[in-house]
Amino acid sequence: MALGAWLAWATWMPVSPPTQKSVLLRPGYSTRRLATELKSAGVIRSADAFVLWHYLHHKHSLKAGEYRFDKAANVIDIHKRLVRGDIYVHTVVIPEGYTIFDIGQAVQDSGLGSSEDFLRAAQANVALISDLAPEAKTLEGYLFPSTYEFTRTQSMPEMVAAMVKQFRQVAREIGLTTDVQRTVTLASIIEKETSVPDERPLVASVYYNRLSKNIALQADPSVIYAELLQGAYVGALHHADMRFPSSYNTYTHAGLPPGPIGNPGKSSLEAALHPANTDYFYFVSNGNGHHRFAHSLEEHNRNVAAYRRAVNNR
Repeated sequence: MALGAWLAWATWMPVSPPTQKSVLLRPGYSTRRLATELKSAGVIRSADAFVLWHYLHHKHSLKAGEYRFDKAANVIDIHKRLVRGDIYVHTVVIPEGYTIFDIGQAVQDSGLGSSEDFLRAAQANVALISDLAPEAKTLEGYLFPSTYEFTRTQSMPEMVAAMVKQFRQVAREIGLTTDVQRTVTLASIIEKETSVPDERPLVASVYYNRLSKNIALQADPSVIYAELLQGAYVGALHHADMRFPSSYNTYTHAGLPPGPIGNPGKSSLEAALHPANTDYFYFVSNGNGHHRFAHSLEEHNRNVAAYRRAVNNR
């Protein structure tokens, strides 16, 4: 009688966690280990009651994963959740243009692990893209911007693999099959230079025109990335930064940088694949979110002056 009363109490009476509780139940845990973790987190009264209930319903397997508990539930409710695999999913939003450093921070902010571990995975798993970009030294440029849902039982290599898989899918859709690293590198610069989709083919044309004449690209975002790689970026560029010693600095080195400086979206990739047909060699902000394009340095200087006036008049 006493045993029956205890079992009913331990099994049927709900437990209310004092605060929201997260419990990570890893693959390979025994039923006893699962029950012990739940008891330690304060979401069930008795590990023995949970094990006994599972034994009586052993035809159902329990799913590993991270579970969050924020309301009253009894052993039966908890057991049903583990049978369903009602695990907690972390959403990671990666905007277009994010660097591997930005993505690492986003992964960390989502509670999935440290940014350092993500960076190591992005550097160590280059084989994921080696058939398309054999010269790639990291996965920078190939971690496609999107919204991802990951669980804490997924490893960092699995996360970067999901992002590369998305890149490969988009690359197939737009016909990006040759000169992949060159195209992605240019697209990453385009992505950083303008957020206006209609302008991206024009920006691409400027850079292709400069490349064809062996004129330095002089792209400020490349300097920022050069400094990021060496931990020297302080949040703003100054005139002296244009001499920063790095092969990624497109002021001091003609041609494209050694690799992408961020992770471009589909629109920028398409612009790099299909640039506009222009004779533009320069562009500058118009102070209102768009850019003015110029054929000559003289015209460009006038546009720069107009931009400065617009800024000063604000």
